[in-house]
Amino acid sequence: MKTFIPKEEDIQRKWFIVDADGKPAGRLATEIANVLRGKNKPTFTPHVDTGDYVVVVNAKKVGLTGRKSMDKVYTRYTGYVGGLKSQTAAEMRDKHPTRIVENAVKGMMPKGSLGRKMYKRLKVYEGTEHPHDAQQPEKMELV
Repeated sequence: MKTFIPKEEDIQRKWFIVDADGKPAGRLATEIANVLRGKNKPTFTPHVDTGDYVVVVNAKKVGLTGRKSMDKVYTRYTGYVGGLKSQTAAEMRDKHPTRIVENAVKGMMPKGSLGRKMYKRLKVYEGTEHPHDAQQPEKMELV
């Protein structure tokens, strides 16, 4: 018996919608990363992109457990000398509320060109409105 390897034209991509209101960011990110990678499908193959699209709404209301809103620090580098910038999770939620979910999911994706390709199917929105109604996304319940 030969090993089944899915072809690009055989992959059926679905759209899922996730409400992040009150959900812990890490647990939300693991579920989303699994769907983006395609690990929820029986045709999952590590070196083939078989994942689905995920739309996250209410990213501004995502939960952080414990004291993470004051203690967790997000750092980035601007590319200039002395350009190391840092923000706490509370500051990040005020200025860029979608980035908390985006950073959590991106850290759980494979590193490399395949992971970047999978990550592009993540759509994160601050409120309840999103422009993907035409794709008829299914509501995804988190465990």
